Amino acid sequence: MKTSLFILAFFVLAISPQKQELTHKEIIKQYYDAFNHSDFEKVKELIADSIVFTEGDYVMPYSKESFHEKFRWDSVFKPTYKIIELKEHGNQVIATVAVTSLRFKFLKNNPLTCSHKFSFKSGEIVKSEALDCIDADWIVWQKERDTLVKWVSMHHPDLNGFIHDLTMKGAVNYVRAMNLYTNRRDSL
Repeated sequence: MKTSLFILAFFVLAISPQKQELTHKEIIKQYYDAFNHSDFEKVKELIADSIVFTEGDYVMPYSKESFHEKFRWDSVFKPTYKIIELKEHGNQVIATVAVTSLRFKFLKNNPLTCSHKFSFKSGEIVKSEALDCIDADWIVWQKERDTLVKWVSMHHPDLNGFIHDLTMKGAVNYVRAMNLYTNRRDSL
């Protein structure tokens, strides 16, 4: 009887799924893969209950729920993420990633290749710090953005504020503004 219980217990343990610990690099690969497949459920598994994004002086803290809105905003621009390089340094990974999107195409910085430093705690992403965008032309970016904002203000004031609205509605309005501007009659 004891032998049967031992064999049964061993068999159950052998076939039961074991949660395997991912390396930090594997977490980052899965993170970007989830973005490419619009899989927020997977992203939620990889990030901590609170996560902080920094870009220069901007510090943006998110809960999983509020990060979902950022994820949705981003998805409207149909981005594609391609990891160029991953370097692991202790509890951090520096990821160099090329991103193509409708927004970057309009802003004439497509793809936009940037490095981000990810920090981890208990196997989850807790922070993403923007480091450098090696191929960015911020002068062109700003010119294109400012031209669009000014044109929208004059011709489609109902869309004013789209540039600062980081909700899904704001992203939809951003795409609408880009399309209206690109297809305007005065460009012909």
